[in-house]
Amino acid sequence: QAQLVESGGGLVQAGDSLKLSCVASERTFNTVAWFRQAPGQEREFVAAITWGGHMTNYGDAVKGRFTISRDDAENTVYLQMNSLGPEDTAVYYCAGRPAAVLDTDASTYAIWGQGTQVVVSS
Repeated sequence: QAQLVESGGGLVQAGDSLKLSCVASERTFNTVAWFRQAPGQEREFVAAITWGGHMTNYGDAVKGRFTISRDDAENTVYLQMNSLGPEDTAVYYCAGRPAAVLDTDASTYAIWGQGTQVVVSS
């Protein structure tokens, strides 16, 4: 079964930047997305990208601050996060689905990584 592995989380200060990586064991997902979940809150859509169509979609909370990209040769999807604030503190997960649809609903993604923690101090 294909796997996704996230990395790049950590502790940063408000206003800092951080870049997360999601490595896929194989390219079986036409769409890869990032979600995040803060303690006591529901999982929230952050961004998504298609492998072939070069299409992207962003959640309202991160538009203009976060950028999703991918490296086809490395089977890797990145999430560049700028102007971080305490509200961005969460566990960040990448998820994959076969269809090339930039869905914001977490239940439509079949494969999930283990998550990487991001903490932003004020």
